Amino acid sequence: MPRRYFTTQVEKGQACLSPEDGHHFVRVMRGKVGDQLVICDTNAVEYLGTVTAIEGEKVTLSLSEGYPTVAEPGVEVTLYLGYPKQGKLEEEIRHGVELGAARFIPFFSRYCVATPKKEEQKQERYQKIAREAAKQCGRGILPVVELPLPDFTALCARLEREGYDLVLFFYEGGGASLTQVLAARPKAKRIALITGAEGGFSAQEVQQIDPLVTRVGLGPRILRCETAPLAALAAVMTLTGNLE
Repeated sequence: MPRRYFTTQVEKGQACLSPEDGHHFVRVMRGKVGDQLVICDTNAVEYLGTVTAIEGEKVTLSLSEGYPTVAEPGVEVTLYLGYPKQGKLEEEIRHGVELGAARFIPFFSRYCVATPKKEEQKQERYQKIAREAAKQCGRGILPVVELPLPDFTALCARLEREGYDLVLFFYEGGGASLTQVLAARPKAKRIALITGAEGGFSAQEVQQIDPLVTRVGLGPRILRCETAPLAALAAVMTLTGNLE
């Protein structure tokens, strides 16, 4: 199977790899003129590309007709993740990309164990992880990892601005049936999922966010903070027909 690369430099039947991908193709993969690659324009359209020129690490390709990427789900899911400790966020992002999430927005809340530290540098690494996961699993877009929201009030303000079709708040205290909520909202296409960090949510935070969300549960077991968002995402993708 041809290797997959993302690029925004697609025009008139030709494309160029990004400098980073050009380096990888030339220096790591020992690529050559005539090699075929799958090129994705980050807007869920992909092409079969044939390498026509290599100048240093600049790689130019001729492209077939574009065709829709089949791997993108029919719902656009944003994961709001209570900031976990000890690198768990990396795994949440990596596996969340594989399951179809479009955006990741970490947030700090009252009972977060982790504290903000060098978040700009971390965000660059998280975005690279998302990019590599997207290439590996055949995504048609590059999922975005944002800088963390500083507190729970910022989270609530963001939800009010975004205007999602449906916001699901996965609360350890339980809530409505996820199956029934999604069945009642079949036209919801922009969906936000919110899960907490190790310490969960305070009573005040639950009261603050309640007017903005639909509370749902994930069964009778208490899931770890790194398990909950992936379980929630997989459940939503299954119930919306995107894991069939």
